[in-house]
Order: sequence, then C-alpha cells, then structure tokens
Amino acid sequence: MPFVTPRRRSALLWGLVGAFSFLVAHGAYLLLGGTFLGVAPIAAVTLAVFLGAAASSGYAERCLGVAGRPIDAGE
Repeated sequence: MPFVTPRRRSALLWGLVGAFSFLVAHGAYLLLGGTFLGVAPIAAVTLAVFLGAAASSGYAERCLGVAGRPIDAGE
C-alpha cells in the first residue's frame, strides 16, 4: 500500500490551495493598509488553514467518493 494514495495527494493539494489563498488574502490586507502582525502568527494561521483544508477535503472526498475514481472513457 503506497503512502501517498490519490485521495491523500488530493487532500494535501487542497490544503496547499487553502494555505496559499490565505497568504494571498493576507497580502491584499497588507496592501490595503493593514498592520503586519509578525512572521510567527501568520505562519501559525497558514498552517492551521492548511491542516483544516486538507482534513475537510479529505473528509468530503471520503463521503462523496470522488478521489481515486476511474475516469470514464466518454468524458
């Protein structure tokens, strides 16, 4: 059994999408005149967003059964 299954890889990639989305939103906040809180708090929130997005996407894919499904030849 491989360590990185298609479902796990998909969940990790969605976690990266969530983390990068947070960083883009934080950059926009700074461009609009927000105050910088420091590297450690931003890194902690980014990690929390990554873990939350990965866990929730993994849960949703298990419930819906979409990752690892073979692609139909007609699509």
